[in-house]
Amino acid sequence: MKKEDIIESAQGEYTDDNIIHLDDREHIRRRPGMYIGKLGDGKFSDDGIYVLIKETIDNSIDEFRMGEGKVIEVNVDLDVPKGSVRVRDYGRGIPLGKMVDAVSLLNTGGKYDTKSFKKSVGMNGVGTKAVNALSEHFVVASYRDGMMRRAEFERGHLVSDTGVVPNETNEARGTYIQFQPDDSRGLFENYQFRGEFIETMLRNYSYLNTGLTLKYNGQKFHSKDGLFDLLKENMTAEPLYPIIHLQGEDIEIALTHTDQSGEEYFSFVNGQHTIQGGTHQAAYREAIGKTIKEFFAKNMELSDIRNGIVGAIAINVEEPTFESQTKIKLGSRDMSLREDSISINKFVNDFLKKELDNYLHKTPETVATLLQKIQDSEKERKAIAGVTKLARERAKKNLLNNPKLRDCRIHLNDAKPSFSSKDSQDDLRLDTCIFITEGLSASGSITKSRDVNTQAVFSLRGKPLNSYGLTKKVVYENEEFNCLQSALNIEDGLDDLRYNKVIIATDADVDGMHIRLLMLTFFLQFFPDLVKKGHVYILQTPLFRVKNKQEIRYCYSEEERVAALAAVKNPEITRFKGLGEISPDEFTGFIGKNIRLDQVSLQKSDSVHELLNFYMGKNTTERQNFIIENLVVEQDDVEGEND
Repeated sequence: MKKEDIIESAQGEYTDDNIIHLDDREHIRRRPGMYIGKLGDGKFSDDGIYVLIKETIDNSIDEFRMGEGKVIEVNVDLDVPKGSVRVRDYGRGIPLGKMVDAVSLLNTGGKYDTKSFKKSVGMNGVGTKAVNALSEHFVVASYRDGMMRRAEFERGHLVSDTGVVPNETNEARGTYIQFQPDDSRGLFENYQFRGEFIETMLRNYSYLNTGLTLKYNGQKFHSKDGLFDLLKENMTAEPLYPIIHLQGEDIEIALTHTDQSGEEYFSFVNGQHTIQGGTHQAAYREAIGKTIKEFFAKNMELSDIRNGIVGAIAINVEEPTFESQTKIKLGSRDMSLREDSISINKFVNDFLKKELDNYLHKTPETVATLLQKIQDSEKERKAIAGVTKLARERAKKNLLNNPKLRDCRIHLNDAKPSFSSKDSQDDLRLDTCIFITEGLSASGSITKSRDVNTQAVFSLRGKPLNSYGLTKKVVYENEEFNCLQSALNIEDGLDDLRYNKVIIATDADVDGMHIRLLMLTFFLQFFPDLVKKGHVYILQTPLFRVKNKQEIRYCYSEEERVAALAAVKNPEITRFKGLGEISPDEFTGFIGKNIRLDQVSLQKSDSVHELLNFYMGKNTTERQNFIIENLVVEQDDVEGEND
């Protein structure tokens, strides 16, 4: 048999029958990643069910931004499986004649007409259609001009439509949408909404739309001072000087400095939270350094100027180009903000050069504090200059052969992923992760079980150094810290972060818990934005395996073990005391589709300095008493356990 015949027989024939056409609904359901990014079940803030909520609310926000409707009502079923979402705005209402098309046919909508919608988030006629197609049940109703129309869909199929009829109930004008995500196999299986993620989303909407009131499950979100409120309510370190808050046409900024290391930014385009930044954030970062340097007229390093900064920027752009449908990063194309084609870079730079410079001339107290912060950063940088140079040279050599790293093929900062699969490229980049493991045995099991396309492994050697209270010099002096910084590519900020998830994978014992604390101390001390942006996770691994000849159950808690013992007849029980004890074949199930992760998050009430000082500082009487009062003794011997 010829080589060509072997290939054809293995792959199957390629004929006219292989060419198929998918309607809009079917295409969305087969390739959801192209429209909403990842799927997920609601455990993480970037899971698809929250994208569905965002896409629905975006339309109501755009109404408000056009001066229509000051209140948006959002109700979500929490703490129950298969919850539904209801969104009601009081804008103009979807035009009745085209209402069904507007929520079911791709490339159909009012936002192609810039006379009706200017500088809105949704420009591609995709959002609500994706929500409809990916929902088990979807309802849309529109009220306007004394008339109304209501339609219901099931998994994107129209099942009822009132047509245009009189609004006999005198409902106020506007639009009502209700949807229940589809939990069918391959979509949002076993999903459940988490209130904290939705609250964060709605708070951001309020900061960016002053005058708008969002009513959510009995709560109200309203902001008077926009990005000033955002920084004030989200900062976990005290500002060194009062927050600078400046506004102009199509732009708003806020900034201050803190004693924390690194830089932290919140950026938005047309009300959309661009978590991964983009053109506008890069321009903002550059303009801050340039403006402050020119103000002081001194030979300052930009890194010293920006060290410790916490800033926010929101701009409005006509026809923004995002890098994906999920709109978390503004594209790099040279876009204009007005008909005179002012580039984003020039627009942001000109605004800060004028407004920030004017502000600094008027506030000598802020200037004095700012100068002291820059000088302190310069002193620290010079103190470790020699160490930094050697470490960077070492990191450069390790870039292609990092001794601690088993890399993957696709990275978050890839412009165009080279790997091709049935999943969308955006979905694959969001799936990228790196496991930080303790010891060679654990890293060996994960390395053999991982997905080499999106999962990397970084091996620690024993317990890392307690970095609390140390300067950034330790990041360059300590080989493991320097290699990790290089692997993550975060020395100069998160713009080129290589992995979406940084997963601490340690044993569920005392030593493992200690290593978790040491790694979290390192990130919070030197790269707090990595935690605040939701990139850091803890891997859950099973404590027990309960099995018989018919089935195997893995248990992550004592409660799950008890339930498994009740359900499995004649069980054998194995307790896992370390990741290295779990075979690679078993590990595949723990880091694949059913991976269990706990996202590390920081709230406004969490003072990083106080947290680290209490848990990782000198051993105080207060901490000793806390440990004694909260100590839980677990019985190590489990009846029937086979170690």
